[in-house]
Amino acid sequence: MRRYLSSSVERFPIAGSFTISRGTKTEAMVVVCRITQDGRTGWGECVPYARYGESIEGVQAEIETAKAAVEAGASREEVRRAMRAGAARNAIDCALWDLEAKLTDLPVWKSINPGEPGPLVTAYTISLGEPAEMAAKTAEHADRALLKVKVGTGDDAERIRAVRAAAPNAQIILDANEGWSEETLEHHMAVCAEANIALVEQPLPAGNDAALRQIERLVPICADESVHLAADLVHLRDRYDAINIKLDKAGGLTEALGLRTEASHLGLKVMIGCMVGSSLAMAPAVLLAQGADFVDLDGPLLLARDRDPGLRYEGSLVFPPKASLWG
Repeated sequence: MRRYLSSSVERFPIAGSFTISRGTKTEAMVVVCRITQDGRTGWGECVPYARYGESIEGVQAEIETAKAAVEAGASREEVRRAMRAGAARNAIDCALWDLEAKLTDLPVWKSINPGEPGPLVTAYTISLGEPAEMAAKTAEHADRALLKVKVGTGDDAERIRAVRAAAPNAQIILDANEGWSEETLEHHMAVCAEANIALVEQPLPAGNDAALRQIERLVPICADESVHLAADLVHLRDRYDAINIKLDKAGGLTEALGLRTEASHLGLKVMIGCMVGSSLAMAPAVLLAQGADFVDLDGPLLLARDRDPGLRYEGSLVFPPKASLWG
């Protein structure tokens, strides 16, 4: 057996722009890892994230450092133990899953789920902006079953009320991206309860979220930046009601599966989320998301163009990947 590993950088323009409390981006820069063996090639995509100290160059360097071990036949578990959690490990891990599926003609879903995967209701993201602007954008997508709305300013009450009025029938997740403070937390949570918000994601900065123990959680609260690995969960049970699992945070599908299982054991609800990337990044997450409480895998819908072939989206539904894409 001889493997060959390579990586490349690809750019996908975003349709318009994508704004959260930490800033605005107009393109998705991704790193793609390819691993070839016996004439078959598996691939995986990751999105380096500056919030976690990652860069395109740094992720490529991590992949290059792991190259010799992977080409010598390292297993997914060996890669998981040898590399830190993050985007680089995710790209390699997903490429190894895809390669195994191609070499064995056994779809990934048969290894990780009890039944054949089906379509899922995914959130559609509304970027942070002024209340009237956000309401107008929300109104364009008010027929969707699930919306994820970016907030995270000193006073988001008007934004919350505006988007709820614009989409009275949609289920709404609010994502503050660590943008609220202890001083504004209870005020914002009361407005969320008033607006019948389904879930509030990462209201306080990771590492500074102890205040969540003290408040009455009028709306369920979901950890995102606060959780990366299964080992994190024991410290979060008294602060959060749910966790957002992202492959780029966990460092691959292998770790994410363990995280999903541990969350279930601890009685935490599960959201499967994503960075802004192409259908290749979403494909393994769609399989991971089977049975999840919330699904937020709209990355390709935010792009001006996606891969071909890509995932199939119909309204609020995302369908499992075909083998021609991944897995």
